[in-house]
Amino acid sequence: MKKQYVLLIVLLAMVGFVTCSVAQQDESRLHVVVNLVQLNVAVTDHKNNYVTNLRPTDFLISEDGIPETIASFEEGNGPTDFPLETANTRPPESPLTGANVFILFDTSNYMYRGFVFAQDAIAAFIRSLDSTNRVAFYSYSRDLFRAAQLTADRAEVVHGVRMTVAGDDAALYNALLLTIKDASQQPGRKVIVVFSNGPDNSSMVPPEDVAEFAQSTGIPIYMVSTTEAHLEPVSTAVFERMSAATGGKAYFAKDWRDEKKAFSSIRDDLAHLYSLSYYPKPNPNRGWRSIKVKLVGEQLSKCHLRTRNGYRPQPARLSTIESTPSAQMGAAPQNKAQ
Repeated sequence: MKKQYVLLIVLLAMVGFVTCSVAQQDESRLHVVVNLVQLNVAVTDHKNNYVTNLRPTDFLISEDGIPETIASFEEGNGPTDFPLETANTRPPESPLTGANVFILFDTSNYMYRGFVFAQDAIAAFIRSLDSTNRVAFYSYSRDLFRAAQLTADRAEVVHGVRMTVAGDDAALYNALLLTIKDASQQPGRKVIVVFSNGPDNSSMVPPEDVAEFAQSTGIPIYMVSTTEAHLEPVSTAVFERMSAATGGKAYFAKDWRDEKKAFSSIRDDLAHLYSLSYYPKPNPNRGWRSIKVKLVGEQLSKCHLRTRNGYRPQPARLSTIESTPSAQMGAAPQNKAQ
């Protein structure tokens, strides 16, 4: 009996030690150092036409009211980032650079109707992208399937699109979280384009956490959906909030023609986005940090800006999904005929 009692004390002490260690590890994860903040900014006039040829000196950025200094600047698919000091004398020999475009396609049971039309719209979008862009194509239902890794080879990506088959439940937010994590590992500009028919009935993570993570990584999310999404008001509201919070857009297409128009609009947006970055000045705030971007001068006072409105230094609290087999192995293809 005494031996059992001693053993119990030892076990409790070990559990206490493990708990303490885990707590210390979790606490250390919360101390995130923000090295560089990247912003994608769309500028339009009162007629909703894109405003081009702006310079770094046309922008003012502040974080929590603290004025920030622009570190790099780029317009659309123009020359690669260059420092502010040389912003007014853009070197002609600078190579062209594009965006890393991650496309996430809904292949759940919700996509049986109009599936082929959606494939056609996505394939046309991929072919129409500027040659400087690299593209990755993922699909999802219950699991994520990385059909085509980031590449400049359009044929390879389109092949991945054509290989998809609809079926199984939908876990949009799980798949979107993993897509954001993949995109965040890439240097330069990143955007995510999602085609989803709406409902999510299998995810383990809430959309609010996914949206916040996208904001923290500075990746705009464009959502393309069908009018059937309106049958699920929660999904419609989430799509609109998530795209707005990250500086993207949400589209709700009535038919295949509207789907192609939506992708065409996204392509034009990518070609005209201004990419700005800055190194945050000392800021004791470890919570939500508000970002304000303004234009300088009377001539630009009536222009409209679209970008993310802030971020939170991310404490990696969404890592639980990485323990699933599909996350670790790149996801076995879920594209099976049902």
